[in-house]
Order: sequence, then structure tokens, then C-alpha cells
Amino acid sequence: MTGIGPRLREERERLTLTQKEFGLVGGVEPNAQGKYESGERSPRADYLAAISTIGVDILYVVLGRRTPMVEEGLTGGEEKVLLSYRTLPTSGQDVLCNLARSLAEMSANYSSRNTVKKTSRAKKIPE
Repeated sequence: MTGIGPRLREERERLTLTQKEFGLVGGVEPNAQGKYESGERSPRADYLAAISTIGVDILYVVLGRRTPMVEEGLTGGEEKVLLSYRTLPTSGQDVLCNLARSLAEMSANYSSRNTVKKTSRAKKIPE
């Protein structure tokens, strides 16, 4: 995969967005998004700035090099997870990302249900 177009598509697919959804973020129509991805047109700086807000690695899209992660401040456990992730093949990385996303969603759902239960059990103060 070489060139901006294929890397742009790779980033869109990594974020699991359609061309229409991705184009909306960048402020362009789906046909323009398709032309960017096919290499028929080059994206403008304002488009790149807009899609960077949803986590697109612009350095990767433009130059083909991943933006280095800042690893300062990671806990020991976070470092272990990151090192393990980096040793996995792409398919394993995808599985780990899906697992982490699912666990985070379950945790968020559990926390919100727990908050609702605590709130509903609170005694009402008479007026």
C-alpha cells in the first residue's frame, strides 16, 4: 500500500467508518472521499486537520510513518500491555483492540447502571 489514498482508506477502515461518515468529519462529500482514497485527488490541509480530530494519524497518511507514541508516564502494567501488543501480528492486535473496547463498554455500562441504582435508592428529602 503506497500513497496517501490507500493510507487514508486504511485509517478510515481502522476507525470503522464509511466513506460518507469519514467525509462528513472532513467536510467533503462521499464522492470526494472516494477520489482521495483512489488517488484521483489530494486532500487539502483543512480536511486533514478535521479528520485528525477523530484520531486519524496524519503523519502516517501523508508520509507513511506512524506517529510515535509518547510513552512517558505509563504505568508498569500499561508498558507490558503495549509491549505485548507490539509483538502481535495485525490480526492479534485487532483481537486485542476489540477485547479492550468490549471490556471498556461493559465497564461503562456497569458503572452507569450502578450509579442509577444508587441514585434511585437515595431517600427523598421532604419539601
